Amino acid sequence: MNKRQKRLLVEKIKQHFRGRLKGRKITVWGLSFKPNTDDMREAPALSIIEGLLKAGALLNVHDPVALAEAKKRLGAKVKYFESNYDALAGAEALVIVTEWNEFRRPDFERMKSLMKQPVIFDGRNIYDPARLREGGFAYYGIGRNN
Repeated sequence: MNKRQKRLLVEKIKQHFRGRLKGRKITVWGLSFKPNTDDMREAPALSIIEGLLKAGALLNVHDPVALAEAKKRLGAKVKYFESNYDALAGAEALVIVTEWNEFRRPDFERMKSLMKQPVIFDGRNIYDPARLREGGFAYYGIGRNN
């Protein structure tokens, strides 16, 4: 994700919530630079998380491998979850940042039942927008007409 796309994703989230992110619980899936590593050097998640925190959001985060590295970099600024589904409980939005295989075919009904609002910001365009909208989700991709 280049710098412009990272800013664009945060701006889409702000637009959806009309600039009111303070106190909103947002879940981020994928913290590492790329799948199958815990490397967070220059990871898009870091700037996205900082942008959301600066706007006052409360963040739940999950990554299959990079949680220990994330804790070193982010400390107590966010809440960490071993399970991607546990991280969704009460969330008003999900942000997909790293395209781990386990995120590609989730149980969307389960996700919807866990979330306070079924809203997905897909920074990797791994989901079919039409399918999600049919399933009752608000969906925002990158470089797609939303």
